[in-house]
Amino acid sequence: MMSRSFQERLFPNLGEIAQHFHTPFHLYDEAGIRETCRLMKGQLGQVSDYRNFFAVKALPNSRIMEIVHEEGFGFDCSSMPELDLARRVGAKPSEIMFTSNNTSTLEYHWAQMSGGCILNLDDISFVDKVLRMPELICFRYNPGPLRSGNPIIGEPKEAKYGLRDDQLLPAYQQAIEFGAARFGVHTMIVSNMKDYTYMADTVKMILEVAARLKQELYIEVEFVNIGGGFGIPYKSDDQVFDLEAFAYEAKALFDRHELEYGWRPKLFTECGRFVTGPHGVLVTKAINRMSKYREYVGVDACMSALARPAIYGAYHHIYVPGAEDRPTEVVDVVGSLCENNDKFAVQRELPQVHEGDLLVIANTGAHGIAMGSNYNGRPRPQELLLCKDGTVELIRRAETADDYFRTLEFAPKAIKLASAEPCA
Repeated sequence: MMSRSFQERLFPNLGEIAQHFHTPFHLYDEAGIRETCRLMKGQLGQVSDYRNFFAVKALPNSRIMEIVHEEGFGFDCSSMPELDLARRVGAKPSEIMFTSNNTSTLEYHWAQMSGGCILNLDDISFVDKVLRMPELICFRYNPGPLRSGNPIIGEPKEAKYGLRDDQLLPAYQQAIEFGAARFGVHTMIVSNMKDYTYMADTVKMILEVAARLKQELYIEVEFVNIGGGFGIPYKSDDQVFDLEAFAYEAKALFDRHELEYGWRPKLFTECGRFVTGPHGVLVTKAINRMSKYREYVGVDACMSALARPAIYGAYHHIYVPGAEDRPTEVVDVVGSLCENNDKFAVQRELPQVHEGDLLVIANTGAHGIAMGSNYNGRPRPQELLLCKDGTVELIRRAETADDYFRTLEFAPKAIKLASAEPCA
Protein backbone atom coordinates (compact mmCIF):
# COMPACT_ATOMS: atom_id res chain seq x y z
CA MET A 1 0.00 0.00 0.00
CA MET A 2 1.10 3.58 -0.66
CA SER A 3 1.38 6.04 2.18
CA ARG A 4 -1.07 8.93 2.14
CA SER A 5 1.86 11.35 1.79
CA PHE A 6 3.20 9.53 -1.28
CA GLN A 7 -0.26 9.55 -2.90
CA GLU A 8 -0.79 13.25 -2.22
CA ARG A 9 2.52 14.17 -3.82
CA LEU A 10 2.25 11.82 -6.79
CA PHE A 11 -1.37 11.50 -7.93
CA PRO A 12 -2.07 15.20 -8.74
CA ASN A 13 1.07 15.24 -10.91
CA LEU A 14 0.77 11.78 -12.44
CA GLY A 15 -0.61 12.92 -15.79
CA GLU A 16 2.17 15.45 -16.28
CA ILE A 17 4.83 12.86 -15.39
CA ALA A 18 3.35 10.27 -17.74
CA GLN A 19 3.08 12.80 -20.57
CA HIS A 20 6.74 13.76 -20.18
CA PHE A 21 8.33 10.34 -19.61
CA HIS A 22 5.68 8.05 -21.16
CA THR A 23 4.56 4.81 -19.56
CA PRO A 24 5.43 2.33 -18.22
CA PHE A 25 7.86 3.33 -15.48
CA HIS A 26 8.78 2.53 -11.92
CA LEU A 27 8.82 5.60 -9.71
CA TYR A 28 10.43 5.80 -6.25
CA ASP A 29 9.84 8.28 -3.45
CA GLU A 30 13.06 9.77 -2.05
CA ALA A 31 11.34 11.32 0.97
CA GLY A 32 9.75 8.02 1.99
CA ILE A 33 13.00 6.07 1.63
CA ARG A 34 14.93 8.56 3.75
CA GLU A 35 12.20 8.59 6.38
CA THR A 36 12.33 4.79 6.70
CA CYS A 37 16.14 4.81 6.95
CA ARG A 38 16.00 7.34 9.78
CA LEU A 39 13.23 5.43 11.55
CA MET A 40 15.32 2.24 11.49
CA LYS A 41 18.42 4.01 12.77
CA GLY A 42 16.47 5.76 15.50
CA GLN A 43 14.75 2.63 16.79
CA LEU A 44 17.43 -0.02 16.30
CA GLY A 45 20.24 2.30 17.32
CA GLN A 46 18.84 1.99 20.84
CA VAL A 47 19.51 -1.76 20.82
CA SER A 48 23.26 -1.64 20.15
CA ASP A 49 25.75 -0.09 17.75
CA TYR A 50 23.63 -0.59 14.59
CA ARG A 51 23.95 -0.65 10.82
CA ASN A 52 21.67 -1.88 8.05
CA PHE A 53 23.34 -3.38 4.99
CA PHE A 54 20.78 -2.63 2.27
CA ALA A 55 20.08 -5.77 0.23
CA VAL A 56 21.13 -4.68 -3.25
CA LYS A 57 19.05 -7.46 -4.83
CA ALA A 58 15.91 -5.58 -3.75
CA LEU A 59 16.59 -2.49 -5.87
CA PRO A 60 19.95 -2.43 -7.71
CA ASN A 61 19.90 1.19 -8.82
CA SER A 62 22.93 3.38 -8.09
CA ARG A 63 20.83 6.50 -7.41
CA ILE A 64 18.75 4.69 -4.78
CA MET A 65 21.92 3.20 -3.32
CA GLU A 66 23.43 6.69 -3.06
CA ILE A 67 20.41 7.77 -1.02
CA VAL A 68 20.58 4.91 1.48
CA HIS A 69 24.35 5.29 1.71
CA GLU A 70 23.92 8.98 2.53
CA GLU A 71 21.63 7.83 5.33
CA GLY A 72 24.42 5.71 6.81
CA PHE A 73 23.56 2.28 5.40
CA GLY A 74 25.97 -0.22 3.90
CA PHE A 75 25.21 -2.88 1.29
CA ASP A 76 24.54 -6.59 1.31
CA CYS A 77 25.78 -8.05 -1.99
CA SER A 78 25.57 -11.54 -3.47
CA SER A 79 27.29 -11.21 -6.88
CA MET A 80 30.21 -9.47 -8.55
CA PRO A 81 28.03 -6.82 -10.26
CA GLU A 82 26.36 -6.01 -6.94
CA LEU A 83 29.80 -5.61 -5.36
CA ASP A 84 30.76 -3.25 -8.18
CA LEU A 85 27.58 -1.22 -7.70
CA ALA A 86 28.31 -0.80 -3.99
CA ARG A 87 31.85 0.31 -4.71
CA ARG A 88 30.71 2.73 -7.42
CA VAL A 89 28.54 4.62 -4.95
CA GLY A 90 31.47 4.99 -2.56
CA ALA A 91 30.89 2.22 -0.01
CA LYS A 92 33.96 1.40 2.08
CA PRO A 93 35.05 -2.23 2.63
CA SER A 94 33.53 -2.16 6.12
CA GLU A 95 30.20 -1.06 4.58
CA ILE A 96 29.90 -4.04 2.21
CA MET A 97 28.89 -7.56 3.25
CA PHE A 98 29.25 -10.33 0.67
CA THR A 99 26.55 -12.86 1.51
CA SER A 100 26.65 -15.19 -1.47
CA ASN A 101 25.45 -18.73 -1.95
CA ASN A 102 27.06 -21.54 -3.96
CA THR A 103 30.04 -19.25 -4.49
CA SER A 104 33.05 -19.77 -6.74
CA THR A 105 36.68 -19.05 -5.94
CA LEU A 106 36.60 -16.33 -8.62
CA GLU A 107 33.76 -14.54 -6.83
CA TYR A 108 35.60 -14.62 -3.51
CA HIS A 109 38.69 -13.27 -5.26
CA TRP A 110 36.58 -10.43 -6.70
CA ALA A 111 35.07 -9.73 -3.28
CA GLN A 112 38.55 -9.29 -1.80
CA MET A 113 39.67 -6.81 -4.45
CA SER A 114 39.51 -3.02 -4.00
CA GLY A 115 40.16 -3.26 -0.28
CA GLY A 116 37.83 -6.20 0.25
CA CYS A 117 34.61 -6.39 2.25
CA ILE A 118 33.08 -8.45 5.03
CA LEU A 119 32.91 -12.04 3.80
CA ASN A 120 29.88 -13.98 5.04
CA LEU A 121 30.48 -17.66 4.22
CA ASP A 122 27.45 -19.79 3.52
CA ASP A 123 29.02 -23.24 3.85
CA ILE A 124 31.85 -24.84 5.79
CA SER A 125 33.45 -26.01 2.53
CA PHE A 126 33.82 -22.38 1.40
CA VAL A 127 36.68 -21.79 3.85
CA ASP A 128 38.93 -23.52 1.29
CA LYS A 129 37.52 -21.32 -1.50
CA VAL A 130 38.83 -18.15 0.13
CA LEU A 131 42.34 -17.81 -1.26
CA ARG A 132 43.43 -15.33 1.41
CA MET A 133 41.60 -15.60 4.72
CA PRO A 134 40.78 -12.08 5.93
CA GLU A 135 41.22 -11.00 9.52
CA LEU A 136 37.43 -10.59 9.90
CA ILE A 137 35.15 -13.43 8.79
CA CYS A 138 31.46 -14.26 9.27
CA PHE A 139 29.40 -17.41 8.79
CA ARG A 140 25.71 -17.82 8.02
CA TYR A 141 23.89 -20.05 10.48
CA ASN A 142 20.84 -22.18 9.65
CA PRO A 143 19.02 -23.59 12.70
CA GLY A 144 17.23 -26.25 10.62
CA PRO A 145 14.46 -28.03 12.57
CA LEU A 146 15.09 -25.83 15.62
CA ARG A 147 13.05 -23.03 14.00
CA SER A 148 10.03 -22.78 11.70
CA GLY A 149 10.05 -20.60 8.60
CA ASN A 150 7.46 -18.92 6.41
CA PRO A 151 6.21 -19.60 2.88
CA ILE A 152 8.61 -17.31 0.99
CA ILE A 153 11.91 -18.96 1.96
CA GLY A 154 10.33 -22.12 3.33
CA GLU A 155 11.32 -24.19 6.32
CA PRO A 156 14.95 -23.65 7.43
CA LYS A 157 15.69 -27.39 7.23
CA GLU A 158 14.74 -27.30 3.52
CA ALA A 159 16.70 -24.14 2.67
CA LYS A 160 19.96 -24.18 0.72
CA TYR A 161 21.43 -21.49 2.97
CA GLY A 162 23.80 -21.63 5.89
CA LEU A 163 25.69 -23.95 8.22
CA ARG A 164 23.98 -26.81 9.99
CA ASP A 165 24.04 -26.52 13.77
CA ASP A 166 26.68 -29.26 14.05
CA GLN A 167 28.91 -27.46 11.49
CA LEU A 168 29.00 -24.17 13.37
CA LEU A 169 31.92 -24.71 15.74
CA PRO A 170 34.08 -26.65 13.22
CA ALA A 171 33.66 -23.85 10.67
CA TYR A 172 34.89 -21.15 13.05
CA GLN A 173 37.71 -23.41 14.24
CA GLN A 174 38.81 -23.97 10.67
CA ALA A 175 38.70 -20.22 9.95
CA ILE A 176 40.92 -19.60 12.98
CA GLU A 177 43.42 -22.14 11.68
CA PHE A 178 43.45 -20.32 8.33
CA GLY A 179 44.27 -17.00 10.02
CA ALA A 180 40.96 -15.31 10.94
CA ALA A 181 41.08 -13.36 14.19
CA ARG A 182 37.84 -11.34 14.24
CA PHE A 183 34.34 -12.72 13.76
CA GLY A 184 30.66 -12.12 13.16
CA VAL A 185 27.67 -14.43 12.90
CA HIS A 186 24.70 -14.12 10.56
CA THR A 187 21.33 -15.73 10.03
CA MET A 188 18.27 -15.17 7.87
CA ILE A 189 15.47 -17.70 7.96
CA VAL A 190 12.33 -15.83 6.86
CA SER A 191 11.30 -13.15 4.38
CA ASN A 192 8.55 -10.52 4.62
CA MET A 193 7.81 -11.43 8.23
CA LYS A 194 5.26 -9.09 9.77
CA ASP A 195 5.27 -10.63 13.27
CA TYR A 196 7.92 -8.73 15.22
CA THR A 197 8.00 -11.42 17.94
CA TYR A 198 9.44 -13.91 15.44
CA MET A 199 12.30 -11.53 14.71
CA ALA A 200 12.83 -10.98 18.45
CA ASP A 201 13.12 -14.76 18.82
CA THR A 202 15.73 -14.65 16.06
CA VAL A 203 17.73 -12.11 18.07
CA LYS A 204 17.53 -14.45 21.06
CA MET A 205 18.68 -17.37 18.91
CA ILE A 206 21.67 -15.58 17.36
CA LEU A 207 22.82 -14.23 20.74
CA GLU A 208 22.71 -17.80 22.06
CA VAL A 209 24.89 -18.82 19.10
CA ALA A 210 27.29 -15.99 19.98
CA ALA A 211 27.40 -17.26 23.56
CA ARG A 212 28.26 -20.79 22.37
CA LEU A 213 31.15 -19.43 20.32
CA LYS A 214 32.41 -17.59 23.40
CA GLN A 215 32.12 -20.63 25.65
CA GLU A 216 33.54 -23.21 23.24
CA LEU A 217 36.08 -21.25 21.17
CA TYR A 218 36.65 -18.09 23.27
CA ILE A 219 35.37 -15.97 20.37
CA GLU A 220 33.62 -12.69 21.13
CA VAL A 221 31.82 -11.96 17.86
CA GLU A 222 31.93 -8.29 16.88
CA PHE A 223 28.45 -8.35 15.39
CA VAL A 224 25.33 -10.44 15.03
CA ASN A 225 23.44 -10.03 11.75
CA ILE A 226 19.80 -11.13 11.82
CA GLY A 227 19.43 -10.67 8.06
CA GLY A 228 16.49 -8.92 6.50
CA GLY A 229 12.98 -10.26 6.58
CA PHE A 230 11.12 -7.32 8.11
CA GLY A 231 7.76 -7.38 6.33
CA ILE A 232 5.67 -4.66 4.70
CA PRO A 233 1.88 -4.49 4.21
CA TYR A 234 0.85 -5.29 0.64
CA LYS A 235 -2.87 -5.28 1.49
CA SER A 236 -4.85 -2.70 3.46
CA ASP A 237 -5.59 -5.21 6.23
CA ASP A 238 -2.06 -6.63 6.44
CA GLN A 239 -0.30 -6.57 9.79
CA VAL A 240 2.32 -3.82 10.05
CA PHE A 241 5.74 -4.79 11.39
CA ASP A 242 6.04 -3.09 14.79
CA LEU A 243 9.60 -1.79 14.66
CA GLU A 244 9.34 0.00 18.01
CA ALA A 245 8.15 -3.12 19.84
CA PHE A 246 10.84 -5.20 18.15
CA ALA A 247 13.53 -2.73 19.20
CA TYR A 248 12.26 -2.78 22.79
CA GLU A 249 12.45 -6.58 23.02
CA ALA A 250 15.77 -6.76 21.18
CA LYS A 251 17.32 -4.22 23.56
CA ALA A 252 16.24 -6.30 26.56
CA LEU A 253 17.90 -9.37 25.01
CA PHE A 254 21.12 -7.48 24.32
CA ASP A 255 21.09 -6.04 27.85
CA ARG A 256 20.76 -9.54 29.30
CA HIS A 257 23.52 -10.89 27.06
CA GLU A 258 25.89 -8.09 28.08
CA LEU A 259 25.13 -8.62 31.77
CA GLU A 260 25.72 -12.37 31.56
CA TYR A 261 28.67 -12.56 29.16
CA GLY A 262 30.37 -9.18 29.49
CA TRP A 263 30.24 -7.92 25.94
CA ARG A 264 27.68 -6.39 23.59
CA PRO A 265 28.03 -7.18 19.90
CA LYS A 266 26.90 -4.77 17.21
CA LEU A 267 23.50 -5.38 15.62
CA PHE A 268 23.41 -5.65 11.84
CA THR A 269 20.46 -6.20 9.51
CA GLU A 270 20.24 -6.54 5.74
CA CYS A 271 16.77 -5.18 5.07
CA GLY A 272 15.96 -4.23 1.49
CA ARG A 273 12.21 -4.65 1.06
CA PHE A 274 11.48 -2.80 4.31
CA VAL A 275 13.57 0.19 3.17
CA THR A 276 12.34 0.73 -0.39
CA GLY A 277 9.40 -1.61 -1.02
CA PRO A 278 6.53 0.68 0.06
CA HIS A 279 8.17 3.68 -1.62
CA GLY A 280 7.97 2.47 -5.20
CA VAL A 281 5.16 2.10 -7.74
CA LEU A 282 4.80 0.84 -11.29
CA VAL A 283 2.82 3.28 -13.43
CA THR A 284 1.24 1.78 -16.53
CA LYS A 285 -1.47 2.77 -19.00
CA ALA A 286 -4.60 0.86 -19.96
CA ILE A 287 -4.34 0.24 -23.71
CA ASN A 288 -7.09 -2.37 -24.26
CA ARG A 289 -10.42 -3.47 -22.84
CA MET A 290 -11.12 -7.10 -23.72
CA SER A 291 -14.13 -9.27 -23.05
CA LYS A 292 -13.55 -13.02 -23.17
CA TYR A 293 -14.81 -15.47 -20.58
CA ARG A 294 -13.66 -12.78 -18.17
CA GLU A 295 -13.26 -9.04 -18.43
CA TYR A 296 -9.69 -7.95 -19.06
CA VAL A 297 -7.79 -4.70 -18.76
CA GLY A 298 -4.67 -4.82 -20.92
CA VAL A 299 -1.86 -2.46 -19.87
CA ASP A 300 1.39 -1.39 -21.51
CA ALA A 301 3.56 -3.07 -18.87
CA CYS A 302 4.09 -6.79 -18.44
CA MET A 303 5.92 -9.18 -16.16
CA SER A 304 9.24 -7.92 -17.55
CA ALA A 305 8.56 -4.95 -15.24
CA LEU A 306 7.07 -6.82 -12.27
CA ALA A 307 7.25 -10.60 -12.07
CA ARG A 308 6.15 -11.22 -8.48
CA PRO A 309 2.43 -11.71 -9.25
CA ALA A 310 3.27 -14.21 -11.99
CA ILE A 311 5.91 -16.09 -10.00
CA TYR A 312 4.40 -16.09 -6.51
CA GLY A 313 0.81 -15.06 -7.04
CA ALA A 314 1.86 -12.02 -5.01
CA TYR A 315 -0.71 -9.31 -4.32
CA HIS A 316 0.04 -5.71 -5.30
CA HIS A 317 -2.62 -3.10 -4.68
CA ILE A 318 -3.75 -1.21 -7.79
CA TYR A 319 -4.95 2.39 -7.79
CA VAL A 320 -6.80 4.05 -10.68
CA PRO A 321 -6.36 7.76 -9.88
CA GLY A 322 -9.31 9.88 -10.96
CA ALA A 323 -11.67 6.89 -11.25
CA GLU A 324 -12.66 6.65 -7.60
CA ASP A 325 -16.28 7.70 -8.26
CA ARG A 326 -16.90 5.21 -11.06
CA PRO A 327 -18.82 1.95 -10.54
CA THR A 328 -16.60 -1.03 -9.77
CA GLU A 329 -16.13 -4.19 -11.79
CA VAL A 330 -14.15 -7.41 -11.46
CA VAL A 331 -11.32 -7.74 -13.99
CA ASP A 332 -7.97 -9.35 -14.68
CA VAL A 333 -5.20 -6.80 -15.28
CA VAL A 334 -2.82 -8.28 -17.82
CA GLY A 335 0.32 -7.60 -19.79
CA SER A 336 1.17 -8.50 -23.36
CA LEU A 337 3.40 -11.57 -23.00
CA CYS A 338 2.53 -14.88 -24.58
CA GLU A 339 2.16 -16.31 -21.07
CA ASN A 340 -1.17 -16.80 -19.36
CA ASN A 341 0.29 -15.93 -15.98
CA ASP A 342 1.36 -12.48 -17.23
CA LYS A 343 -1.16 -10.85 -14.91
CA PHE A 344 -0.85 -8.11 -12.31
CA ALA A 345 -4.24 -8.90 -10.79
CA VAL A 346 -6.69 -11.77 -11.10
CA GLN A 347 -10.41 -11.20 -10.56
CA ARG A 348 -9.72 -7.90 -8.82
CA GLU A 349 -12.51 -5.44 -8.02
CA LEU A 350 -11.50 -2.05 -9.42
CA PRO A 351 -13.22 1.14 -10.52
CA GLN A 352 -14.19 0.79 -14.17
CA VAL A 353 -11.03 1.25 -16.20
CA HIS A 354 -11.13 3.05 -19.55
CA GLU A 355 -8.51 2.93 -22.26
CA GLY A 356 -5.96 5.67 -21.55
CA ASP A 357 -6.37 5.50 -17.76
CA LEU A 358 -3.22 5.35 -15.69
CA LEU A 359 -2.92 2.49 -13.20
CA VAL A 360 -0.57 2.72 -10.23
CA ILE A 361 0.65 -0.64 -8.94
CA ALA A 362 1.93 -0.29 -5.37
CA ASN A 363 4.87 -1.73 -3.43
CA THR A 364 7.20 -2.23 -6.37
CA GLY A 365 10.17 -0.59 -4.67
CA ALA A 366 11.68 -4.00 -3.94
CA HIS A 367 11.96 -7.05 -6.18
CA GLY A 368 10.20 -5.21 -8.99
CA ILE A 369 12.58 -4.15 -11.75
CA ALA A 370 15.23 -6.41 -10.18
CA MET A 371 13.29 -9.58 -11.03
CA GLY A 372 12.37 -8.52 -14.56
CA SER A 373 13.43 -10.35 -17.70
CA ASN A 374 13.41 -9.98 -21.48
CA TYR A 375 11.09 -12.89 -22.16
CA ASN A 376 9.22 -12.46 -25.46
CA GLY A 377 11.76 -9.76 -26.28
CA ARG A 378 10.02 -7.27 -24.01
CA PRO A 379 12.38 -4.60 -22.60
CA ARG A 380 12.41 -3.57 -18.98
CA PRO A 381 11.00 -0.09 -18.31
CA GLN A 382 12.63 3.10 -17.11
CA GLU A 383 12.98 4.09 -13.47
CA LEU A 384 12.20 7.54 -12.07
CA LEU A 385 12.81 9.24 -8.73
CA LEU A 386 10.36 11.64 -7.12
CA CYS A 387 12.87 13.89 -5.38
CA LYS A 388 12.34 15.70 -2.10
CA ASP A 389 12.29 19.05 -3.91
CA GLY A 390 9.41 17.96 -6.15
CA THR A 391 11.41 17.28 -9.32
CA VAL A 392 11.19 13.94 -11.07
CA GLU A 393 14.50 12.51 -12.21
CA LEU A 394 15.26 9.71 -14.67
CA ILE A 395 17.52 7.26 -12.81
CA ARG A 396 17.55 4.38 -15.30
CA ARG A 397 16.58 4.61 -18.96
CA ALA A 398 14.27 2.06 -20.51
CA GLU A 399 15.84 -0.84 -22.34
CA THR A 400 15.72 -0.80 -26.14
CA ALA A 401 15.82 -3.34 -28.93
CA ASP A 402 19.52 -2.49 -29.35
CA ASP A 403 20.13 -3.66 -25.77
CA TYR A 404 18.28 -6.89 -26.50
CA PHE A 405 20.44 -7.66 -29.55
CA ARG A 406 23.76 -6.50 -28.08
CA THR A 407 24.75 -9.89 -26.68
CA LEU A 408 24.38 -11.35 -30.18
CA GLU A 409 27.13 -9.02 -31.40
CA PHE A 410 30.53 -10.61 -30.78
CA ALA A 411 33.76 -11.63 -32.45
CA PRO A 412 33.68 -15.10 -34.03
CA LYS A 413 34.72 -17.80 -31.61
CA ALA A 414 34.57 -21.56 -32.08
CA ILE A 415 36.37 -24.79 -31.31
CA LYS A 416 36.75 -27.79 -33.58
CA LEU A 417 36.15 -30.91 -31.53
CA ALA A 418 38.80 -33.55 -32.24
CA SER A 419 36.37 -36.45 -31.86
CA ALA A 420 33.44 -34.87 -33.63
CA GLU A 421 32.07 -36.55 -36.74
CA PRO A 422 30.77 -34.36 -39.56
CA CYS A 423 26.98 -34.32 -39.90
CA ALA A 424 25.66 -36.44 -42.76
